[in-house]
Amino acid sequence: MNELKSLPVTIAGKQYDFESLSERAKAQLASINRVDENVVLIQQKLAIMTTARNAFAKALEQEIIEKQ
Repeated sequence: MNELKSLPVTIAGKQYDFESLSERAKAQLASINRVDENVVLIQQKLAIMTTARNAFAKALEQEIIEKQ
């Protein structure tokens, strides 16, 4: 984690040194990172659910065709 603190942070197109940020700004940045992580997890879950839905729809279609 220490190596991450030495990386520049880009905010509104401008780079800042992480250590130069106020504690409040660092807390906001941490909140943004947590939200971004949750967005990725939700996108992964959505992909899984979409795949499952498509599989169920295909199975339903095959069931209907077989019964005709």
